[in-house]
Amino acid sequence: MQKTASAALVLSTTLVLSASPAFSQQGNWLSGDWYLTVGAEVLTAPDYEGASDYMVRAAPLISLGKAGSARRFSSRNDNISLGFIDTGDFRAGPTGNIVFGRDADDSPDLAGLDPVRWGVELGAFAEFYPSDWMRLRGEVRHGIRAHDGVVADFAADAFMDVTPSIRVSGGPRLSFASADYFDAYYGVSPAESAASGLAVYDPDSGVRSVGLGGAITWKATDTVTTSLFGEYSRLMGPAADSSLVKQRGEENQFLLGVSATYRFDFSM
Repeated sequence: MQKTASAALVLSTTLVLSASPAFSQQGNWLSGDWYLTVGAEVLTAPDYEGASDYMVRAAPLISLGKAGSARRFSSRNDNISLGFIDTGDFRAGPTGNIVFGRDADDSPDLAGLDPVRWGVELGAFAEFYPSDWMRLRGEVRHGIRAHDGVVADFAADAFMDVTPSIRVSGGPRLSFASADYFDAYYGVSPAESAASGLAVYDPDSGVRSVGLGGAITWKATDTVTTSLFGEYSRLMGPAADSSLVKQRGEENQFLLGVSATYRFDFSM
């Protein structure tokens, strides 16, 4: 991750594809109408997960999908998703997330702690629409390279179109993680304790955080979409009990930002 004193560049990529029966009937799955959405978001967020200090980050947004597979609702929290099962009210398939590294360059709070390498999280997702105005979504992912743990994220979002071009959405968030995940981000070994001054901490698995998120999205034109979004999460269990959080960080985590995207339509 490249960063300056006041900003960090983070790559955020979403791939939304659907393998519904309609597509399988086509001779070439790649043929047809596609869209490419590009844009950027600017947000303020903690220096690292569990930090008490905040920094401004600029992040590019890229989304690729096949026309006709558009979902009724999507959130910036959704990770890369391929909907191999898609009935309209239910989607499921593999999912993935890019995990960026973390070291003392992100914050002096991390001096003396082992760096976390960049990597990915791979797993599966499922989402369900119990009504026309609500979506339930869950993801379970296993870390590769960055950490060896398992992360499970769940969200419920209610959404309403207050005008034909403005949508308001929001709902609760819940996250769990295994001991290996917590050890990578919140654990403090005896050697790290001696180097950092933090108390030794050996975490178990458990609830990672609970919170709320919401957004106001404005479809300015058929191709331009802007959004104002915010998230609040409270670290729980093994995360909140970490000496990193207790001695130098903060259990309450906030995020606020704006985004703008432009959609290009093309055929293959």
